[in-house]
Amino acid sequence: MIRRLLGASFAAALAVAAVPSVAADAYTFDKNHSRIAFTWNHVGLSNQSARFGSFDGEILFDAEKPENSKVNITIDANSIDSGVKLFDEHLKGDGFFDVAKHPKATFVSTDVRKTGARSFQVTGNLTIKGKTRPVVLDATLNYTGDHPLAGYFKALAGSNWLGWSAHTRVRRSEFDLGQYAPLTSDTVDISIETELRQAPKK
Repeated sequence: MIRRLLGASFAAALAVAAVPSVAADAYTFDKNHSRIAFTWNHVGLSNQSARFGSFDGEILFDAEKPENSKVNITIDANSIDSGVKLFDEHLKGDGFFDVAKHPKATFVSTDVRKTGARSFQVTGNLTIKGKTRPVVLDATLNYTGDHPLAGYFKALAGSNWLGWSAHTRVRRSEFDLGQYAPLTSDTVDISIETELRQAPKK
């Protein structure tokens, strides 16, 4: 009897193991409606901001098991845009992003955890100027479903869409970007607003 039970249990375990896990769905950025920006305090006089105009990557999102989700973003550091060309060149120099030696910044998630009905914490490694530090993004899922404008624009139809807002705070000195700190704030707020389209299944 015991042998039969053990045998049945072993067979059941093999059957479960043989069932392939459902992969998270891949989503790509709608770059016309996505923005990565950062804000800092300028010597106590005002709060200033800039953005990165060029970035790429993918989000793997599993709505049923968010812990299976992953985020991978590569940012073109040379695409920094403050609206002031002279200042942009200053930020690209070796005192700050040093884009000649470090043309890319990256974020790669290590953990995704659901914290509320539409809120998530995305922990990952942020690499800027060759320095990698752990950061936590507080993310909100704004929307999932057919694109609301699909009835007006056929190019938007036929796919699931996601809308996300996320933010985090970092110390720029931890990434060798600490020039003039703390006169100009060491803390920098990073915000991400993005719309993503589900990629065709392979």
